[in-house]
Amino acid sequence: MKIEEIRSLSGEEIKKQMDGTYREMMEVRFKTATKQLQNNRELPRLKKQIARFMTVLRERTLGLR
Repeated sequence: MKIEEIRSLSGEEIKKQMDGTYREMMEVRFKTATKQLQNNRELPRLKKQIARFMTVLRERTLGLR
């Protein structure tokens, strides 16, 4: 999801998406630990996605956008 798409979501929708991404990241970490993960770039992708969510929420808190 791109940053423009995230900015168009409401605060509650962003939090729901972020919760889902955290859960997905936890599953990826378990798969990594058990050597079942096929795509090694999955964890960094999820971390960046969470950072995007947090950035948009922080922008709204500060009134930047």
